[in-house]
Amino acid sequence: MAPYLESVTSFANVPITDEGVDTLAFLSASDGLVGLFDLLGSTAFSVVQADIKGNIVKVRARYEATPKLSNTLEKLVENEKGEKKRTATEGLMWLLRGLSFTCKALQNAQANKSEELAAAFAKSYEVTLKKFHNFVVKGVFAVALKACPYRADFFAKLRADPAGGAEISQEKMDDELNAWLTALAAIVAKLEKFYADGNWGKGF
Repeated sequence: MAPYLESVTSFANVPITDEGVDTLAFLSASDGLVGLFDLLGSTAFSVVQADIKGNIVKVRARYEATPKLSNTLEKLVENEKGEKKRTATEGLMWLLRGLSFTCKALQNAQANKSEELAAAFAKSYEVTLKKFHNFVVKGVFAVALKACPYRADFFAKLRADPAGGAEISQEKMDDELNAWLTALAAIVAKLEKFYADGNWGKGF
């Protein structure tokens, strides 16, 4: 075993070519992000985690059905054009929103070391997911945000080796997390632009 960020695929290692963002590597890194919610340790975030998981499943199903046409996320979306439901296109759109929410929250926490996670996630929610949610879902998130663990406890889990080995230093963990978040933010921005330029979110 190894500290969490060393045990999952980093977004920093997701290949990006002229054709776009590598689908399988992106999905693997997204699986790693899902696990972060287990480290947060709050069942209140189960709604977010389940939503991200469900959208990963939709994108992966499309890849497995048409692997040669879906080796990048951009090609996957383009090749679903014309189909009635476009399940993977909608799933990826929502997946990006969930990833953006998590990314911005942790970037907030990294930028302000005195800020608790509840505040960092609340700020992120305001600028990412809130505008897409109805009154009921906003209430669910209000509860979840208040249930965030203390930042010291969360970052201790990120530094720890679950197998009982030596934990990594705060500096090393910060370097790994910042590289992970910077790459994730760049991928989300690239794909959001792709969706906007191609009007791929129309109808959802």
